[in-house]
Amino acid sequence: MRVNKDKIASASKTIKPGDVLTVVLERRVLVLKVVALGTRRGPYEEARLLYEDLSPAPPPKAEAPPAPPGQREAGAGRPTKRERRKIDAFRGDI
Repeated sequence: MRVNKDKIASASKTIKPGDVLTVVLERRVLVLKVVALGTRRGPYEEARLLYEDLSPAPPPKAEAPPAPPGQREAGAGRPTKRERRKIDAFRGDI
């Protein structure tokens, strides 16, 4: 986490209105500007008014990913138990 481009190691850093927080999550970066400080712990609707989101827009998603290689069309591949019995009966292996 960074406060005004300075890396902080502990959560005891005091922030004030106008500070810019940079938070790195798994696959995205959040950039938040503190607009005001809250007086109490409240619902999301109130907390949302206390900061301004300056995060870059997420990259556009590519087209739908191709089907996993292990997927087959219905009826293709290994025969079912019923189909094997029919094959054995046809061959006369019973």
